[in-house]
Amino acid sequence: MSVEFSFDDRSMTAHPGQSVGAALLANGVRSWRTTRFGGRPRGLFCGIGVCFDCLVTVNGEPNVRACLAAVADGDVVSTQVGDGHVASATERGADLTSDGRGDERD
Repeated sequence: MSVEFSFDDRSMTAHPGQSVGAALLANGVRSWRTTRFGGRPRGLFCGIGVCFDCLVTVNGEPNVRACLAAVADGDVVSTQVGDGHVASATERGADLTSDGRGDERD
């Protein structure tokens, strides 16, 4: 059995009970937010809810820690830009294909 959800208008699947972050990684997505200053890509870093690098928008709610939130059937997950707004198609372009890490912390 699998859970179906979407990320930036793409259909994806996950295992029941899997975190949003783990589900995104399993589907080949390595970053899903940008920093407030500089627009650098971020994804999972600590994986335990301490660092806040994995913030994502789930069902319209910004600032959800992807490493802690369980993905549910029908969830709509979106790239988050800096302060918590959902990324436009332009903002979620090629810049979010890196490893989700960098030297800027925010």
